[in-house]
Amino acid sequence: MMNLIAWTIFGLVAGALAKWIMPGKDGGGWLVTILLGIGGSYVGGYIGRFLGLDAGGNNFSLANMASAIAGALILLWAYRAFQSRK
Repeated sequence: MMNLIAWTIFGLVAGALAKWIMPGKDGGGWLVTILLGIGGSYVGGYIGRFLGLDAGGNNFSLANMASAIAGALILLWAYRAFQSRK
């Protein structure tokens, strides 16, 4: 349960940071950014765990934050690629 809460909190921060790192006009505004950040934090968490970069799952660490931001950036990029195809 704590893992879910931790990655959701990471996602809120990661979404904001991903939007700051990769600015642009996205449909949905901050709500979509927050949702992409939360989803991205889970994606980044799984990728980090797969690569052995997980620093303990429930811990707030730089490695976990970096993987959450990376996941958010991946989802933001995918979202923009999908939106541009419409």
